[in-house]
Amino acid sequence: MATRTNFARLRRRYLGYPLEAALLYFIYGIFAVLPLDAASGLGGWIGRTVGPRLGTSRKALRNIDRALPDATPERRKEILRGMWDNLGRVMAEYPHLDEVWRRTEMIGADSVLRMAKARTPTLFFSAHLANWELNTMGATRNGLPITAVYRRPNNPAVGRLIDHVRAVTGSRFVAKGRTGAREIMATLRDGGSVCMMIDQKMNDGIPVPFFGRDAMTAPAIAQLALRFDCPIVPVLTERLGGARFRLTVFPPMDVPKSGNRDADIRAMMARINAVVEEWVRARPEQWLWLHRRWPD
Repeated sequence: MATRTNFARLRRRYLGYPLEAALLYFIYGIFAVLPLDAASGLGGWIGRTVGPRLGTSRKALRNIDRALPDATPERRKEILRGMWDNLGRVMAEYPHLDEVWRRTEMIGADSVLRMAKARTPTLFFSAHLANWELNTMGATRNGLPITAVYRRPNNPAVGRLIDHVRAVTGSRFVAKGRTGAREIMATLRDGGSVCMMIDQKMNDGIPVPFFGRDAMTAPAIAQLALRFDCPIVPVLTERLGGARFRLTVFPPMDVPKSGNRDADIRAMMARINAVVEEWVRARPEQWLWLHRRWPD
């Protein structure tokens, strides 16, 4: 059994990963030579045509059923198709992030400029909505350096491509894990800013309500806010149509400080999940429903 498992691991590493990377680089090259609107349109067409037929769509539909039980079957399929359209567009827009930023209207730029001048530790959070790569660009393009947390792909070649593409954002990306956690704390100690995506399941997180059901939620952002006494700022990206966007930087949220640390962390995460839920309800087609957000 161990030998079979090792063989499968080696086959994936030396055959599966290279083939996966070659296909991804080929597709990336096609989108790169197309104008932005053509690339985004093609990506959306591929997404909404192929995506709903994939097995992983069953997981997305199950999540939609759980979160939006009052939606009709037709509406659920519409949300699923819209999610794949958005995801296809996001992938196609990667080679064009500079131009995508030029098509993005920003609300809250003045507050970011003030943060850049103050140089005090700040925590931003966002979710996988619209083109989420824009979340950090609103800060970096207004003079505020950002350290962003992400999950490194299993395929190293894919990781290198993503690192190359994200370089245009001007952000510093650190992978989840112990090393990343140390870098995040060092950033905050130095008066820097950190952005986290907080809409993914974390198995060893804490259960916090999300769409009326407990979802395992990473409490790190609340823990860091209490430890470093820094504000938590919500950031929302919305797709307005095609490859045009709106980025909104909201006012900082109040961080509870009752003296009961565990209770304050849970209260803060409940507020954050409520904010993300509001965003998703407003534009459900633009959220990535593929994560296993709720326990089975």
